[in-house]
Amino acid sequence: MNTSRSRGRTPRTLRIAALAVLLTTGAFTPSASADSARTETPVGTSGGVTETVVRVKAPLPASFGARPAACDWLSYLRYRSSSGPASSADADRVLVAQPGILEGAGAFDSVARNTVTRAAEQGRHIEFWALDRRSNCLEDRTGIASGDQHTAVDYYYRGKQVQGRTFAGFVGNDKLGWMAKLGIEQTVRDEYTLLAAELPDQGVRKDKALCGGHSLGGVITGYFAAADFDGDPATTADAGHNQCAGYFALDTTVSTSLGDLSGSIPGDTNLPDVGLGYGVVQAGLDSGLLPRSLSAPVLLNPETMTLLAIAGVGALQNPGGQADLPSYLPANTNIEATNRFLFSKDTATFLTGSPAVKDFRLTNESILGSLMDDQSVPLAFLQSSVGFFDGGPITDKNFPAANGSSSQPRLFGTEYKAIPAEPHGPLYTWRNYDRVGDPDDPGYRSSDGTPFTAAGKEVTDIQELARSMAAQPLDFTEQYFPTKLVTDLELATSPQVKRLVVHPDGLTANPTLTVLAGDGLLAGRAPADLHPVIADGYQHLDVLTAAPVQNNGRPEPVSTALTEFARTPR
Repeated sequence: MNTSRSRGRTPRTLRIAALAVLLTTGAFTPSASADSARTETPVGTSGGVTETVVRVKAPLPASFGARPAACDWLSYLRYRSSSGPASSADADRVLVAQPGILEGAGAFDSVARNTVTRAAEQGRHIEFWALDRRSNCLEDRTGIASGDQHTAVDYYYRGKQVQGRTFAGFVGNDKLGWMAKLGIEQTVRDEYTLLAAELPDQGVRKDKALCGGHSLGGVITGYFAAADFDGDPATTADAGHNQCAGYFALDTTVSTSLGDLSGSIPGDTNLPDVGLGYGVVQAGLDSGLLPRSLSAPVLLNPETMTLLAIAGVGALQNPGGQADLPSYLPANTNIEATNRFLFSKDTATFLTGSPAVKDFRLTNESILGSLMDDQSVPLAFLQSSVGFFDGGPITDKNFPAANGSSSQPRLFGTEYKAIPAEPHGPLYTWRNYDRVGDPDDPGYRSSDGTPFTAAGKEVTDIQELARSMAAQPLDFTEQYFPTKLVTDLELATSPQVKRLVVHPDGLTANPTLTVLAGDGLLAGRAPADLHPVIADGYQHLDVLTAAPVQNNGRPEPVSTALTEFARTPR
């Protein structure tokens, strides 16, 4: 068994305390630094990696209308070698990463640390910038930053104060008018603005910056590469492709098409019918007749996405303790529907609600595993490989799709799903990724004899995942994802979007590294002409969350590939 679980980890109490300081000292409030256009606040240093949260003032145009003051700032997590230069311009390389759909900067925590560490071991000092999109400004991390699960639940769902602050509630569509214009054009403009502010010398950007992203971030990178930012196509120093020395794509491709991301957007979201045309869709967003933020009744909405971080708090706070989260949560339709969707073994259980998740004895780690592991959660773009249930009998989870079905939608992924079998029975624990296949592993199998998992299929440390979800100042998820960002991309052939691709040759103007999850969204259909690096056994999120040392004893392949790509001679 490897020992990666303890590598480079700051004690939980220090991480939570640092996050609480960030939130209670006003570090996220522009008024706290009214005379400054930039703030940089320490998050912590561990394992030779220094992390800070950087905020740059970048007001939206007046045409966007009223919005919270925090939304006139851009934010990112900056990871750098503690022994390296303090100035980004003096780093050997700077990797700039766009998140995927419904994803925030915190999701990059493990891959950023792994990449910076790997490069430092080779004598090179690189930085990794995990970007937050502007819409993440609406999120309130106060309850999560308390480091206590009950406190977090009370803050978000029962109106109780934390540090003298009361949660203002989840933001309704009527308060999101400014997001009606937050599409692909402003998204790539924000990246350019941030790069130009942080690396003012265009020659340095072109020499040192590597631009990329995960999932939808690959498409955003494609539009960035093809964009023109001064309004004059004849002057190309400002062109997107001249801000980067190369591109990287993590379980995606650098393109201006959503074609490679089948399965990344559930069909039951509130996306409007783009067949109405660009003008009608935009008018609906402007008026508020159409939802300005992407959501779905189950799991994909601000209320239930907050539960993911709260589950992460419990896994950090008391990993092996029996969870009381399911019974401590308030009873409402949204939470009940989510619990049924995720914890029902078949359709009958989903319809009746019995047995419910609160009828099982689960540790805090197994609650988080149930919400994020590829043998449990049925949404491929949310899946990671963090281990498996342990401690009692397991049965097939045949809802919402049957195990082994050849017609299973790509949205659900390819792995067999499992669920604890005995309500009111044993305490179900969680076997972390690096203990799968150990001599004491029960080797659970599906009803048709298929093993649910194996050591080569498990790659992410559940404690690292919990840290990314609960101990970062910028969220793992994006609770208010702009509907316009998706509708713009779905309407890529409309004149209003086509005009943004000013320099189409920009997509191939620089070297590109494509790293694909072996069991991810592009599994079995990897574009061979891109010569991708395949991370075997990985799911869609594993390319961001995988542990630094894998079960085969080898270094983590995604960060290894990124480090090697960053060594490419300039």
